[in-house]
Amino acid sequence: MTEKPHPDTEFTRHRPLLFSIAYEILGSVSDAEDVLQDSYLRWRAVDAAMVANPRAYLAQIVTRQALGVLRAAARRREEYPGPWLPEPLATGPEGGDHVLTGEAVTTAMLLILETLTPHQRAVFVLREVFDFDYPEIATAVGKSAQAVRQLNQRARNHVRTRRDRAHPAVATPIEAQSAAQRFSIAATTGDIQGLMDVLAPEVVFLADGGGVVNAGLRPVVGPDKVARLVVGWLAKGARMGELSLRNCTYNGMPSVVLSIDGVLDQVISIEVRANLITAVYCVRNPEKLTALEV
Repeated sequence: MTEKPHPDTEFTRHRPLLFSIAYEILGSVSDAEDVLQDSYLRWRAVDAAMVANPRAYLAQIVTRQALGVLRAAARRREEYPGPWLPEPLATGPEGGDHVLTGEAVTTAMLLILETLTPHQRAVFVLREVFDFDYPEIATAVGKSAQAVRQLNQRARNHVRTRRDRAHPAVATPIEAQSAAQRFSIAATTGDIQGLMDVLAPEVVFLADGGGVVNAGLRPVVGPDKVARLVVGWLAKGARMGELSLRNCTYNGMPSVVLSIDGVLDQVISIEVRANLITAVYCVRNPEKLTALEV
């Protein structure tokens, strides 16, 4: 008889998937890590020898824990000062312990998921992102398989409508990197016209300061306004100390990590479609930068 793996071995083997599920439901690295800690303790209290499918069972635990956290966070996010953005997740070569790739992890998609109900979001993530079966999802969210199918259909329609309403297809990695390079050069040299040339007519700038640090409380729309804001923002940072920038990839998008005198100040990620930048996401809230390394 084949001996079953140790519970810790099972948890470690599935940890990248479990973290990814929690992050997709919550949009927060720190909350996802907390969910994994609680889920691990619950898993250790289970007789693992009686679990036929550890992957599905662990996903069930994590989903239920994440739903509890999401409900508790809903009120706080409604009262959040200014735009709320997901906590940056490294997805390039320096990416962490997760399995997220493609459009599902982008800031734009996570913002769309924020508009779903908690159960719709959990069902959509488990089915559309991680391809769990409907019976497995039903057990995870405590609903019937038929109810889960209906929830997923509503969520898919909502996501499709929001996504199709936005912009053309996402750029290829080469196109995105090219636009990001032009953006960085123009922004750091103060070339407003050069910056405007790479910004789409409908470009939007969102900054998340969490009410803790200075950041715009409303979206800024249009290439002229966004270009002047970015150039002015970097110039102000340079006056505060030694400015350093590092190119990387967060949430599947070209990003710039900006530090002042060696202290992490913000992460700027750009969304590129049809060779133009359609969105600039700036995370300055210190609570969302604690897990990042300078």
